[in-house]
Amino acid sequence: MPSRRNLQKSLVSALLCTGSLASAGLVYVSSYSQTVTTLNYTHGQNAGIQKLSPVAVSQGCSDNPSWLTLDEAGSVLYCLNEGLNTPNGALTAFKTTPGGPLQELGQVTTPNGPVSGVVFGNNRKGLAVAHYGGSAFTTWDVSNPNALKLLQTKAFNLTGPPTVPDRQDAPHPHEAVLDPTGKFLLVPDLGMDLVHLYSFNPDTLALKDIAPISVKPGSGPRHIAFAVKGKKTFAYLVTELGNTIIGYNVTYRNGQIKFTEIFNIPTHGPGPAEPSSYAAAEIAVSPDSNYLIISSRAENSSTIPDFDDPSKTIPSDPLINFKINPTTGQLQLLQIVPAGGRFPRQFSINKEGNLLAVGLQDDGRVVFVDRCPDTGLLGGFMAYADIAGQITSAVFDDA
Repeated sequence: MPSRRNLQKSLVSALLCTGSLASAGLVYVSSYSQTVTTLNYTHGQNAGIQKLSPVAVSQGCSDNPSWLTLDEAGSVLYCLNEGLNTPNGALTAFKTTPGGPLQELGQVTTPNGPVSGVVFGNNRKGLAVAHYGGSAFTTWDVSNPNALKLLQTKAFNLTGPPTVPDRQDAPHPHEAVLDPTGKFLLVPDLGMDLVHLYSFNPDTLALKDIAPISVKPGSGPRHIAFAVKGKKTFAYLVTELGNTIIGYNVTYRNGQIKFTEIFNIPTHGPGPAEPSSYAAAEIAVSPDSNYLIISSRAENSSTIPDFDDPSKTIPSDPLINFKINPTTGQLQLLQIVPAGGRFPRQFSINKEGNLLAVGLQDDGRVVFVDRCPDTGLLGGFMAYADIAGQITSAVFDDA
């Protein structure tokens, strides 16, 4: 196998797919510029790199939109306002429409720093939220999006001196995730080097504490993703401070969930530890659970043509693409490719698995990356959109 550093561009041109890959839909983009922007994309219909223009822009999410959670079945988009310059955050519910405009339904104040949310419970009537700045985890009754109600607040406190004082000065829950069975909630905590675990009553949404998952001190857990292969379930945790991927075998017995660590590798694959200046960000598993992709920030590992002026070049951080072994859960490095610019804070994969929407925080841009579902390989850039402010999330609405 080639060395992991030599895979930067070696496979980009090897994108070979069979069958039709045409798809279209909407993408919602949050930005610290007080906006949620709707884009309309078409994949596989045009030659060259398309420049997309917004079809709608909403400022209803307030000052610092940090995360978008889409309930496609209910046609509701939940937007979290991080509240970077205020003591509180906010949660806003929008009605989505086929044309793209968002209609505000309800808004409530939250503890400070909400950065991630996930719908859970029977009839999708609960929303779980991680609060990075507020050192808390909250749950909400969203059965009526016009009248959002706080259910529970879990406040966290440090239990010992931080390993990385400037980043672990307090608990920093970074994501709220639902496991594949829909029965357990996970909250990676960058400040505490833990993944908090909860079960819940699917009707009342009441939480029950489970012993958390501990990781190596100074790792800084950020996000987690699951892959289900037949009767086997694997979980993959990306750490921001350690720049590692921790793999787990997940088992269920007698209504309980258990995580058994199977590996801990650098985000670029087995080999030397990553420089501490890197900052791993998003992790996602492909719709078929065969591949896993990581984004990494602050690397400036390649240059690409400027989208607005191809005669110039711009720096780009990478996307790191792995194949998942369906038997062992181990990862095989496939390729390391440009993400399309600087600081790919978050990205999403569409349902067809043929396109990534990458939010580039420092460039104020969303870039669409071609992907072959057959091989798992990432290809060229299909489209882009320049959006004011720092991009925080981009989610597909392709129901």
